[in-house]
Amino acid sequence: MLVAGAVCLGFGGLYLAGLLLTDGEVPSGTRVHGVDIGGLGPAEAERKLERELSHQWPEPVEVRIGDRTATVAAREAGFTLDSRETVAQAARSGSDPFTVIGRLFASGDRDAEPVHRVDEAKIRKALEALAEKHDRTAREGAITFREGRAVPVQARVGESLDVGGATDVLRSAVLDGRTGPVTLPVSRSEPRVGADEVNRAMDEFARPAMSAPVTVRVADRSSTISPVTIGEHLEMKPDKTNRLTPRLDGEALREDPAVERSLAGITDEPVEGVLGMEGGRVVLAEGGTPGQKVTAAGLERTVMPLLTRDGAARAATLPTTTVEPELSRKTFDSLGLKEQMSTFTVDFDPAPYRSTNIGRAVELINGSLVEPGKEWSFNQTVGERTKANGFVDGIIIQDDQYTKAAGGGVSAVATTMFNAVFFAGVKPVEYGAHSFYIERYPEGREATVAWGSLDLRFLNDSGNSIYIAASSTDSSVTISFYGTKKYDSVKAVKGPRTEVKKPGSRKGPEKNCLTQTPLDGFNVNVERVFGSGGEEVKRETFTTRYVPRDEVTCESPITL
Repeated sequence: MLVAGAVCLGFGGLYLAGLLLTDGEVPSGTRVHGVDIGGLGPAEAERKLERELSHQWPEPVEVRIGDRTATVAAREAGFTLDSRETVAQAARSGSDPFTVIGRLFASGDRDAEPVHRVDEAKIRKALEALAEKHDRTAREGAITFREGRAVPVQARVGESLDVGGATDVLRSAVLDGRTGPVTLPVSRSEPRVGADEVNRAMDEFARPAMSAPVTVRVADRSSTISPVTIGEHLEMKPDKTNRLTPRLDGEALREDPAVERSLAGITDEPVEGVLGMEGGRVVLAEGGTPGQKVTAAGLERTVMPLLTRDGAARAATLPTTTVEPELSRKTFDSLGLKEQMSTFTVDFDPAPYRSTNIGRAVELINGSLVEPGKEWSFNQTVGERTKANGFVDGIIIQDDQYTKAAGGGVSAVATTMFNAVFFAGVKPVEYGAHSFYIERYPEGREATVAWGSLDLRFLNDSGNSIYIAASSTDSSVTISFYGTKKYDSVKAVKGPRTEVKKPGSRKGPEKNCLTQTPLDGFNVNVERVFGSGGEEVKRETFTTRYVPRDEVTCESPITL
């Protein structure tokens, strides 16, 4: 008992001596990931760990996602050092009696494990970013057609990171000190169309389809369609049994410019009939002929079977449909061109530029056929008055005075057309009078045109087609409408001039000056009176406002 008491007393003394030596400090020789905090007080040990360890620990972790590898920055993923708890545990683990007494008789280092703080939200966010970058969708086996070649697209298994499961795996790996590679759980999705089906479709259809052009015939004419063109409109997709099945887009193939050109060479467009005048009546001078048309469905049905054939068997006759001309002997009677609806003539002083420009406009207008419910446009029919379009320089009105430009004199045609519209009883849609009055035209019943700013348009609301006959001489232009009259009579009733204004006088420009005689400005109303069965049906008012035509004198006038 004396011996046992002595031993206990000695053991206790040694333990007390060890505690007195450490005096609340971290036991000497204590290291945390190589950082020596032994002999330091808790606060100083914490500061040293923060200073030397928190910015470089924990280390990045290498992870494996399926057959791909990546690295997760553990600190950015929410794993950080808890320096206070690390120091506290290091101190506690070094304060048991055997450890304290042992340090009195031994020297050397003691490793203490760091304590982590874990932010679950950051772990998940880091793994979601990893999934977004490395997830791989499943790819079905397929076949594409490029530049006349069949190209196999091999299937690929889809893999997506299981973020929930990966969170637990990554947490355990970091806390256990593993730096990788750490295999993260993934979910896999198998493609429906695999390599065997791709290889079968390549051998049975895709390669034969691109092996050579196909030939299509209409009567005794033939044309070829290349694999490049066919491949642009051919695809193979899985059917309900996951079998790759070909589909040719007949609509797109028919509209392909290369196919359009090919078919144009072996089919005929319909030839429209030609109207003319004979004995004061509109007749069908030429009857027109039908053409042929290849439909998208017919092209698809013909070409598709040829794609798996060889040699001469890659040719077939195309079905066609007959396309009748819009104007033919079959349709002529339905046009309703029974009688003259109106005719009007404008006389003008002969001048070479007028004869040229008026004659060119008449040439472009003559023979116009306006279907019921359609509009006719002067600018669209005649086109821009340029030298390239057959017009020459002449006198026009611009900024309320005469000047010289291409197309001068065409207003005589516009005025004649306006009066033909007026007395035919159809509806003017767009028109405009000259800015000042020109004596050769009827007051309030005249029109001018300007390319890009003023057109002369009318709507054929007669219920039947209208044929426009136009002719000219060196001093006159005549336009006549033929169709079916909607009214027995259309008359013009002009009112008196009102708000008359006197013209001024001024000198013209030094260059390209044209003299101008003075004329009053005024307003005038013209009534269009419609009659049927000997009675007035309705009337419309056309109001025109003319500005005064100033007198313009020139020192050196130009002439045309």
